[in-house]
Parts: sequence; structure tokens; C-alpha cells
Amino acid sequence: MKLSVIITTYNSEEWLRKVLIGFSIQTFDDFEIIIADDGSANKTKAVINEFSSVFKYPIQHVWQEDDGFRKSEILNKAILNAKTKYLLFTDGDCIPRNDFVAVHYKYKQKGYFLSGGYFKLPLAISNAITTADIVNQNCFSIFWLNKNGLKLNFKISKLTKSIYFAKFMNWITPTKRSWNGHNSSAYKNDILAVNGFNHEMKYGGMDRELGERMFNNGMLSKQIRYSAICLHLDHSRGYSTPEVWEKNNAIRNFNKKNKIIKIENGIDKIDS
Repeated sequence: MKLSVIITTYNSEEWLRKVLIGFSIQTFDDFEIIIADDGSANKTKAVINEFSSVFKYPIQHVWQEDDGFRKSEILNKAILNAKTKYLLFTDGDCIPRNDFVAVHYKYKQKGYFLSGGYFKLPLAISNAITTADIVNQNCFSIFWLNKNGLKLNFKISKLTKSIYFAKFMNWITPTKRSWNGHNSSAYKNDILAVNGFNHEMKYGGMDRELGERMFNNGMLSKQIRYSAICLHLDHSRGYSTPEVWEKNNAIRNFNKKNKIIKIENGIDKIDS
């Protein structure tokens, strides 16, 4: 297999089902899926079992006990379980367009990580998306989204399927080429070189902190914001607090100022 897709989830089985449907119809199928599960109940396992024979390779379900927000740790466990050299990271609330994996595989390059984004949907439309809408790609249609209540604005241009427009927008967008947990990819060895995700960090900037240490290690990044498209399904974030953000920002500022590459509490602390 050519690539490993790592999908994070936590007790969001309906959203995860829609995401897995999206990955089941990819134009490029030579990949494995690893579900990085931060302590979900049995309903999530049942959803994964529904897709046990859908993909070319068996789904890996990497689970840890629910002990608060420990996304960094479950991601590091998933990385260690990956069977390929190239890893694509996304979340269990992001439906991929059918060329999502193909785009990441096409643009991968030694010495770079790829930085993608998402198109955020309101809750009503998130709920309205059916299996058929994903399979026939209606949910990526500007017309369909507008018909279902989405107000049109410039951001919707992200859903264009024009290769030339996407390349142009990737070039001119002022958005930083940061590591975004919902849509980024890199070689496994480049992630291991910085000791993976930081266990000291909870929700809020932990993904970007990984990318910042990769920059400190001499890596560059490529913008694929308008090429690798996924739809973000709406949900609440009860795990986000001002105190956690303050701590996370302090860690990021320290690491950037001091050019930190390898953190102390990272992937090498995972039990093999």
C-alpha cells in the first residue's frame, strides 16, 4: 500500500460514518485507514465494523481508554501502527471529496509537509447530508449547498474543481502553510524526527505546534488548501477552555523562540 490515512474520532459515530463513506469512494484506493480513537464507546466500534470489508486493506482501530482529551497520545499510537512511509491526517468530522487522497499522494515531496484546509458547514446541512449525497458528490456542489440553505460567499470558491483555479488560489492565499490536523500529510520519518505530537498539549494549537517543530527541523510546507477538499461537519467543543489555550500558546511560543525540534513528552513515550 502507498499511504496511511489516520482519522481521529471521539464518540461521533454518525459523523464518522459519513467520513468513512467519503473514503470508500476515493479515486485512489491504495491506502489503509487507521482510526485514532480517544476513548469512544462501543457505538464507534460498531460503525467501524460496518466498513470492515469495504476498503482494500483492513481498517486499524487504535483505541485508548477515555481519560480526558488525549489526542496527541492517540495520534502517536496511530503513527506507530501505520504500515506505510507516508501519512495523511484528518478528523472524523471531515468528509473528503473523492479526489482527496489522490491529491495528497500526487503532491507529496521529500522535505515538505502538505497543508490543507476545510469548508465548514452549519449543523443543519451537516445533518442533511445522506449517503447518496456523499456517493454522488452532491454535498460538494455549490448549487446543492445553496439549495439546502448555505449562504453564498467567496469562501465557497474553495469547492471549485478547476485545477488551474485551485493552483492559483493556493499560490495567492494569505493563509499560512501550517500543519492542520484535519487535512495535512507528511512522511512518517519526518514526524518521528521531531518526536511526534506533544503530550503536554490539549485542544488548541497542538497540530500547528507539530508543524512548527518540523519547520525548526528544516522542513518546508506546500499549500493545497484549494486542491485537497473536505467538508467540516458542525459540532460542539466542550473540551476547549481559555486556560488550556493559554498553556498551549505558551508552549508554542517557547518552542518557536528556542527553535525546539524534539519535545520531551512525545511519541517515544508510547509503550510499544
